[in-house]
Amino acid sequence: MTTTPTSPEPQAPARADFASDFLWGCATSSYQIEGAGAEDGRVESIWDRFCATPGKIRDGSNGAVACDHYHRWPEDFDIARSMGINAYRFSIAWPRIITEDGQVNEKGLDFYSRLVDGMLERGLEPWATLYHWDLPQHLQEQGGWANRATVDAYLQFVDAVTRRLGDRVTNWITHNEPWCTAILGNYEGVHAPGLTDFKTALQVCHHVLLSHGKAVPLIRANVPNARVGIALSLHPLRAATDSAADQAAAARHDGLRYRWFLDPLYGRGYPAQMAEIFGDANPVVEPGDMDAIAVKTDFLGVNYYFPEIIADEQGHGPLDAKVLPPKADAEKTAMGWEVSPEGLSNLLTRIQSDYHPGPIYVTENGSAYEDVVGADGNIDDAGRRRYLKRHLAAMKNAIDSGVPVKGYFAWSLIDNFEWAEGYLRRFGLIHIDYDSQQRRLKDSGKWYRAFLHHEG
Repeated sequence: MTTTPTSPEPQAPARADFASDFLWGCATSSYQIEGAGAEDGRVESIWDRFCATPGKIRDGSNGAVACDHYHRWPEDFDIARSMGINAYRFSIAWPRIITEDGQVNEKGLDFYSRLVDGMLERGLEPWATLYHWDLPQHLQEQGGWANRATVDAYLQFVDAVTRRLGDRVTNWITHNEPWCTAILGNYEGVHAPGLTDFKTALQVCHHVLLSHGKAVPLIRANVPNARVGIALSLHPLRAATDSAADQAAAARHDGLRYRWFLDPLYGRGYPAQMAEIFGDANPVVEPGDMDAIAVKTDFLGVNYYFPEIIADEQGHGPLDAKVLPPKADAEKTAMGWEVSPEGLSNLLTRIQSDYHPGPIYVTENGSAYEDVVGADGNIDDAGRRRYLKRHLAAMKNAIDSGVPVKGYFAWSLIDNFEWAEGYLRRFGLIHIDYDSQQRRLKDSGKWYRAFLHHEG
C-alpha cells in the first residue's frame, strides 16, 4: 500500500552543486521495453517462457509488445534529450544476438547499432548492460547459468556485441543484479526461470560472477578505452531488534545479500562464515575462478531502492533469517518498499569504507506509484518527484563525505513491463499508455528536466 507523505516539499540540491562532469541519466532494460518479441531473428528467452507459464505474472501479461521501443526509440530518445539527460543506460538482448545454433544474428546487431547512433546524435552517452536477465531459453534447457558452458556462451555473445559497438560505446556493465539472477530466479522462483533450489542458485551466482570476470579482459581487448564494471542490487540492512538472535540473523543475511557478491569481486573470496553455513550447497569452484572474478574494474554500479529489516526465524530458508515488511507507519511506495533516502547515503558510505571500489555510479534508483492521468493529460506523481529530490540530496551527502559517486541513472526513463508484476507497477518518468503507446512526461520527469536545465 502506498503511503502519501504529508511533510513539506523537500529541498533538493541544484545541478550546480554537483561536479560539472557528473553524469545524469535514466536507465531501461531490453525485455522490459523493447517488444518485437519475434522480429528480426530474435529467439525465445527465459522470460518469454516464464510469462507463458500460468500464474507467474500477476496480470498474466508478457513483454512481447511492452513499450514497442524497438520501433519507437527515436521518440523516446527525443524526450530524453529534451529532459536534458546526458547518459542513457540500456541493455542488449542476448536472444537478439546469438541464434539457437550459435550463429551471430546481424539483424540484432544492426538494431543496437542504430540505437547507439540514435543516442549519440542526441548527446546521450551510451551505457550498455550486457546481461539484464534475458537468457536464451535454449541455454536454460541445457542447465542455464548452473551449467559452466553458459559462461562460454556468454563470452561469445559479449565478443560479438563489443566488436560491433565498441567503436562508439565506451562504458560497459557486464551484469545487472546477479542476486536477482541467482536468488530470485533459481531459489525463490519468482523470476525466470522459476527454479527453487538453493544449491543451484549458488552455482548460478558463481558462474555469473565468473562470466563477469572473464568478460572484463575480453571487452578491453575489443573496445579502445573501455570502462567496465558490474551493477549490484544492494540494501542497507538493520536487525529488527537489539536481541542477539536478530543481530546474528542480520549478519547472516548480510553475508549473502552483500558480502557474497562484493567480497569476491574485490579479491577476498566468498565469506568463510557463509561457506560454512551453506555446506553442501556451496558452488563448485575451479582453480583460477576466484582470481578471474577479482579482476580490476573501472567502476561499481549500485542499484538502490529500499532498506531491509532482518529478524531471526529458525527454519526460514538457508539463513534462518526473514526479511520483515516495513513498519506500519513507514512511508512506502506502491511496491510496498520503504522510502528511505538516508539508506542510500548509508549504503554508499559503507561500500566506500569496506571496499574502496573506485568510481561509483548509482545505476538504478526509482519508485513506483499509482499514477493517474488527469482530465488535462497531466500526471501529478508527487510521490515520485519527492522521492527523486530526497534521494539526490542523500547522494549529495554521501559525495560530501568523500564517496566518489560520478553519476546517477533514474529508474526508469519510461513505464515498462515490471517482471513478475507485469504492467501493474509504473516506475517511469515518462507515462506509457499501453493501448495507444502514447508517451506523456509525468510531473516527476518535468521536475528532473527543470533540475537538469538549472531551473529547479
